[in-house]
Amino acid sequence: MADIRSNVADAKAAAIALSAKDTDTKNNALNAMADALNKRRKEVIDANAADMKAAEKMKAEGELTDAMVKRLKVDNDKIDGMIDGIKDVIKLKDPVGETMSTTELDDSLMLYQIRCPIGLIGVIFESRPDVVPQIMSLCLKSGNAVVFKGGREAANTNKALFNILSEAAYDKDIPKSVFCIMETREDISAILKMDEYIDLLIPRGSNEFVSYIQENTKIPVLGHAAGICHVYVDGDVDEEMALTVSLDSKIQYPAVCNAAETLLVNASVANSFLPRMTDLFIKSGVEVRADAESISIAGKDKGIKEANASDWDEEYNDMIISVKIVKSMDEAIDFINKHGSGHSDTIITNNMKNALKFTSLVDSSTVLVNASTRFPDGFRYGKGAEVGISTNKVHSRGPVGMEGLMIYKYILVGNGHVMKDYAGKNGKKFKHIVSDKEFRL
Repeated sequence: MADIRSNVADAKAAAIALSAKDTDTKNNALNAMADALNKRRKEVIDANAADMKAAEKMKAEGELTDAMVKRLKVDNDKIDGMIDGIKDVIKLKDPVGETMSTTELDDSLMLYQIRCPIGLIGVIFESRPDVVPQIMSLCLKSGNAVVFKGGREAANTNKALFNILSEAAYDKDIPKSVFCIMETREDISAILKMDEYIDLLIPRGSNEFVSYIQENTKIPVLGHAAGICHVYVDGDVDEEMALTVSLDSKIQYPAVCNAAETLLVNASVANSFLPRMTDLFIKSGVEVRADAESISIAGKDKGIKEANASDWDEEYNDMIISVKIVKSMDEAIDFINKHGSGHSDTIITNNMKNALKFTSLVDSSTVLVNASTRFPDGFRYGKGAEVGISTNKVHSRGPVGMEGLMIYKYILVGNGHVMKDYAGKNGKKFKHIVSDKEFRL
């Protein structure tokens, strides 16, 4: 425990030094990280092969789900994606020191709101080795130190990635100890208690895992506990579009948090749309669980299972979808807000008035119109990479990139000003003039 606390304390101290590094230094380190990962990719793939072998055994024994094993796999294509993600972070504007607002309180008394790093980020994750380069690169560019704790199923891969990337960064004048990795199961409990050092926790994993983190720490947590996403097929709809988007939302990558778990179909198009849609799902290997009305319309001889009450609140992360007929868009919106997780939900419609109402009333971090639920992602949103997807309503929401690792401070610059001059009924009045002046000393 003493060593863990010492390592975390060192990372906290290194965060201060990192926050003062200039953009060129940080970008040079990121370039070195991308180059090192490209040159040493065999080390990562070999380490991942060992993890995959152990993971298959763990899956057979019921310790890992199929979805977790799929997320664990790292090949050359996955490494190419990691490298591209790091290079995209290089292209992003350095947010540290950015002037967010300026107010002239009085003559020669200027108040600046300046963007700055949060400090020390704790990242606890399951089965996703690509979390290491994603978050390490974003933390470096944003001036934050980071403590990683991955699952034992990915221990070899995580360690290989961490060593390659951190060594490359330290060779380019990045402060030692700014990156830290924990390797034992007991480290999780220790990290959750280190609120005096760790400023923000980012968990990546299953619903149960994220909920456990949220419930067992005083440290602020950024993330989502579940990804229960919906596709709503409106009464005024291009059915060919609805078929394509609904299928993609489910099968393009069913093991992730933005895959659709429930399909809602307006009753006015159910007779024509549902038989085709369920046939398409079944042909694609998707298990369909539907309400009684949907089964009656789609066909009782297709092997569709009757959904029970728990299906509407289930994140399958698998080739399973629940299907329900709704009488109106209002019913669909109410259903989504009741059973969804506030992650990503889409409407398929030709009616932009309906689309506007849907986007206004669905209370989710991403609401889509005529597009697959699979789009919400930091990389796809142009954030370079992603620290996670948040369903929080404070600090950051939706796919969170570098902006989610930033906070701000106020800097007040005067010229011998004292508060007594502004106190009392005869005191001077503040001007409060908004200015576009950048912070400079």
